[in-house]
Amino acid sequence: MNFETKLKPSFTLIDLTPLVDVILLMLIFFIVTSDILPLKSLNIENPTLAQDSAPLTTQILVVMDAQNVIYMGSKKDIVDMTTVKELLSEEVDKIKRRHPNASPSIVLNVDRRVDYGSFLKLFSIAYECCPKLRLIYQTEDTTYALHQSR
Repeated sequence: MNFETKLKPSFTLIDLTPLVDVILLMLIFFIVTSDILPLKSLNIENPTLAQDSAPLTTQILVVMDAQNVIYMGSKKDIVDMTTVKELLSEEVDKIKRRHPNASPSIVLNVDRRVDYGSFLKLFSIAYECCPKLRLIYQTEDTTYALHQSR
């Protein structure tokens, strides 16, 4: 029994097996890394504490890098030394309006290469706006810490 075919072998066909393998791997990756259960759908009852702690939104972050560029707030807006006092005062007033019982604090994160005069000027401006300051520094074991002054 001899079968004859009229089809000619073609070597221009694209082998789709590797493409299917890659798509399957990507599908598995996206399924594994996706949020299967959104946080809002969880029924979590938070415990109550007798002491009311200040929310994190009562902290104003002020960063000065090695080139004396000052960044302020969570959006890290660039400000200059002449307008820092005005903008910090506005932020402190805004926080006091939003959270009347909370006392705002300013978190200073200053690069170690900044000259002492610039640091002291920024520190004094921040202290005038809000006497509750926190300084971020690095300890010997390279963990960050906060030093709070009053």
